[in-house]
Amino acid sequence: MSVQKFVLAMIGVLLAGGALAQDSVELTSSVYKQVLVEKDDGSTETQLVAADNVLPGDRLVFRNTIRNISAEPAESIVITNPIEEELVYVAGSAEGEGMAIEFSVDGGQSFAAANALRVVDNGIERPATTKDYTHVRWVMQTELAAGAEGTTSFAADVE
Repeated sequence: MSVQKFVLAMIGVLLAGGALAQDSVELTSSVYKQVLVEKDDGSTETQLVAADNVLPGDRLVFRNTIRNISAEPAESIVITNPIEEELVYVAGSAEGEGMAIEFSVDGGQSFAAANALRVVDNGIERPATTKDYTHVRWVMQTELAAGAEGTTSFAADVE
């Protein structure tokens, strides 16, 4: 399977916020495949490599780099990543220093903390599972200083 669809999804990453944030923040998105590599001593370590070819069962890591390219602090930064249908979010994998992390189960219409998400399945309401997640969102809790950089990331398994 080609990773092209997943890369195109990353292009769809949304950056929202006040005018200052939109005018002063540069966002770069990347997709990696997580692999186990055997070292010379026989042990293994996890590495991220280019996601050139993706197969069911592979784990992908999506990373956003946010850089304030202005001389003023940027505020109200919100980054939203879609989670494609062929992917299942890996529980607890979303990271972003100084960010509140939220998820959507309704195509990005609403967001909440993972433990607050609920879905209706065959007329019965139940807690959402990671298979239900459609988006992950990071809301920056502080200003991003002039010239500063931050990263967000999450992992998902290919079904």
